Amino acid sequence: MSKTKSPSWADVTPRADFLRRRSLIAGAGAALAFGAGPARAGLSAAPSAYSTDAKPNTLEEITSYNNFYEFGWDKGDPAKYAGALTTDPWSVEIGGLVGRPGRYDLADVLKTAPLEERIYRFRCVEAWSMVIPWIGFPLAALLARVEPQPGAKYVALETLLRPEEMPGQRAGGIDWPYVEGLRLDEAMHPLTLLASGLYGEELPKQNGAPLRLVVPWKYGFKSIKSIVKITLTAEEPRTTWKALQPREYGFYANVNPEVDHPRWSQASERRIGAGLLAGREPTLMFNGYADEVAGLYAGLDLRKNY
Repeated sequence: MSKTKSPSWADVTPRADFLRRRSLIAGAGAALAFGAGPARAGLSAAPSAYSTDAKPNTLEEITSYNNFYEFGWDKGDPAKYAGALTTDPWSVEIGGLVGRPGRYDLADVLKTAPLEERIYRFRCVEAWSMVIPWIGFPLAALLARVEPQPGAKYVALETLLRPEEMPGQRAGGIDWPYVEGLRLDEAMHPLTLLASGLYGEELPKQNGAPLRLVVPWKYGFKSIKSIVKITLTAEEPRTTWKALQPREYGFYANVNPEVDHPRWSQASERRIGAGLLAGREPTLMFNGYADEVAGLYAGLDLRKNY
């Protein structure tokens, strides 16, 4: 006689509801408990006022449908191949125009600020979307810790380069390692998150473990994964997709329904998990975060600076 598997939280209810109840018990701002090896403890985090009220996608949807080209070009490739990635030990090199350059161990980075649960809308440039319950802390806290110098205007970020564990890096098409960047004021905005967890657990490898960026008002390719290097610069840094296709992918990459991709409209999006009969949803300016971030671009031509 076969044994029926009990449904998990990912199958029956948004994990965020459980996290909120647990955080009230554990105490707001509880710290991350890290153990040795791959079986680390779950993440305790305070709920954030920056979270959307939208229902999150399931863990299966988030971890099985995503772009992480270091592991292949198909949406399912990261889930297939990322298990081989070694994420412990891990460190982040921080340098450039900062007062405290150095190589920071991951555990040290994660002590920078209390963790928060942030349920963010996520909009891919390919016109599909999700809602994802991240765990992390503002990038601004880490940048403040390393003391940006007056000449710093931009933040450049770099993904791990390890082709022996990341098979997509053994193929052509991209000048590895993957690089991204933000203006310093964008990086310091309170919405800009360094995420180390997802659905109350440590970040899955296929979603950018152990540390990734999340910039919810920009297209998803700006939210660089598996970060190993952060550099503050005076000049706009090179970014991977702008370097590959400058006519299609700009430096800013703000979600904008009025500026189409050259090969498709950005006026609407397909919500992953909504079902085959669900219609497309209108795309919101800045992915719905206009009240928080529109002031960053006052006077800037958002068509020219796409």
